[in-house]
Amino acid sequence: MSSPYPDRPATPTGAVPAQWVPERRSHPTRDVLALLAVALIGVAALGAVGLVLVQVGVAAGVVGTVLALVPLTVVLLGLKWLDRWEPEPRGALVFGLLWGAGVAVLVSLVVNEVTLYAVAEATGDLEAGAVAAAVVSAPVIEELAKGAGVLVLFLARRRYFDGVVDGIVYAGVVAAGFAFTENILYFGQAGDALAQTFVLRGLVTPFAHLLFTACTGAALGMAARARSRHAVWGLLPLGLLGATVGHAAWNGTSLLAGEAFLLVFLVVQVPVFAGVVGLAFWLRRQESAVIRHRLTEYAAAGWFAPHEVEMLASLPRRSTAVGWATRAGGPAAGEAMRRFQRGATTLAFLRQQAVTGRSDLRRHTESERDLLTAVTSDRHRVLAAAAR
Repeated sequence: MSSPYPDRPATPTGAVPAQWVPERRSHPTRDVLALLAVALIGVAALGAVGLVLVQVGVAAGVVGTVLALVPLTVVLLGLKWLDRWEPEPRGALVFGLLWGAGVAVLVSLVVNEVTLYAVAEATGDLEAGAVAAAVVSAPVIEELAKGAGVLVLFLARRRYFDGVVDGIVYAGVVAAGFAFTENILYFGQAGDALAQTFVLRGLVTPFAHLLFTACTGAALGMAARARSRHAVWGLLPLGLLGATVGHAAWNGTSLLAGEAFLLVFLVVQVPVFAGVVGLAFWLRRQESAVIRHRLTEYAAAGWFAPHEVEMLASLPRRSTAVGWATRAGGPAAGEAMRRFQRGATTLAFLRQQAVTGRSDLRRHTESERDLLTAVTSDRHRVLAAAAR
């Protein structure tokens, strides 16, 4: 099989030797705080799941947990597909998942329960309280609670928040965590209707919470691309409004009986989901276009060969290149190829930030220099291993 590189790969004058690795900047205090935050959120998630198990019983809770893993897996695989070009850090994704499963659920359980009984006491009608909790309280409180987690990630990682895809991915993991704990509750309480409940929530509508919270994530993603750092405070309320209205409409629809629910589901919600899937495909193509366009600019300066740009802008060609490197130079060469691809992708999005006026010039220059050096080093590692 031929090499995915041209005979003379594009390198800058005075390229660094293959054994050099750029120094990793360490931020001990920041790392400790991040670990502490994840630990605390993890405790909240355990508390939320424990509270649900108390409500439904251990046996039903175990069954519900196992079944809830099915839609969780489906959603996470969908997000992984969307996030292929520039995967988000696992730590941030774990934080989002635990926030949704813990903090957001605990806040929602308490407020929705209070709303239910407050309305029931005021009206003397328990059913009215249940409707108020489902159509008014739940959409508002749940989307605020989930949105708060996405906002925390946005503020903590604003420098690396590249756009709408990042926003949807972070919103998606928060929503997935929330839906996981909520599904344990629903499945555990379903009784004889367990099979029907699982099919509806676990197989037919596993992406429901993601679709709502994605409005908030998309708004934050647009804010990340805005030139003004204050744009977030104008766009965030719009995203939350969209998430809340969508959630309320969904919950209201679920109160309809039989054929009415099915009709609304097929006529409204299925087309909406199809539209979101189409948007996801379009966003992936846009990211590919950004990578090709920005790396072509670096190629013009001699940092990449045209052949490399084509490989880096195509997921199938990336996989082929990793396979070639692994066969030619072993696992180390394959990993170096992956680092080369990740570094080049980060470089492309970094330049996109600079071109659109969204990055500090000094920080951009430092990061760009480090990435170019690392990419060059990884290229040498691949070629040196393949030449043995």
